[in-house]
Parts: sequence; C-alpha cells; structure tokens
Amino acid sequence: MDTIRLILMCCVLCASCAGSRQKPAPAVGLNHIAFMVKNLDASRAFYTQIVGLDTLPEPFRDGLHCWLRIAPTAALHLIEGPYRQQSIKQSHVCFTVHSVPAFVQQLQKAGIAFEDWPGNKQQMTTRPDGVHQIYLQDPDGYWLEVNDARE
Repeated sequence: MDTIRLILMCCVLCASCAGSRQKPAPAVGLNHIAFMVKNLDASRAFYTQIVGLDTLPEPFRDGLHCWLRIAPTAALHLIEGPYRQQSIKQSHVCFTVHSVPAFVQQLQKAGIAFEDWPGNKQQMTTRPDGVHQIYLQDPDGYWLEVNDARE
C-alpha cells in the first residue's frame, strides 16, 4: 500500500511540475519597427504624448533617432531623414489600450482625426469578438490601429 501511495504522489508531483514548465523561447522575436520621419520632434511628441509610449536610450545621440518602447522586448525606431510616404491602411502597426472610447476622447481633445476600418470619419469599428478598434495616421501618414483586445 505504501508503494502505491508513493507512486501516486510522484505522479501528482510530476504532473504539477510539467504544467509549470516554461515554454522555450521562440527562435525569432520582434526587436523593433522603424519609421522614416520628416520631423523627429513632431513624431516623438505624437508617439509619447498621444499614443503614450516611453522613450528608450538610443546609441546614436545624433538628434536624428528616437527609440520608443512598444513591448517588453520591442521598440519603435523613429529616424529623421529622406522621407517618401508609401503607407496604406492595410499595412499598419497596432497598439492596445485599456479603453478605445477613452483614447478617442484624448484624440478629440488633441484635434486628431480617426476612422473605422471602412473609412468612416470619427467612427469606431466593433469586431465580431467585441474588440473596439480605430485607425489614425501619425504625422508622416503611417497608419496605426488602436484597439482594446485583451490577448
């Protein structure tokens, strides 16, 4: 009887340990996204004051670069230089916020236009799963999605 109890305890312990194992790190991860911008100061202000990103130290210190944290291990690099807008809505960067309606109020106070997916001005899309989303352009015309997805 003691042997059976010991085996059962080992099975329970092994099962609980197996469930707590960390998944191996993916072979490839996102490091950064880079946007070429016309005016670094205007773009920095947009991404820090409107979107709410924090700046990161950047190694160049030449006044032409700004690095911003977009995830624990990923950044958005803004680089001032020769610029040619080629942005289309289907190619966009998406940020998640706690509340899209609250974010919309912030945009309205700042006089920043936004639209839903079909392009209706000052409107919000609600996906079939209940996630709210809006689309707007940064000072250089790059498209951004802002949604309230939880995953």
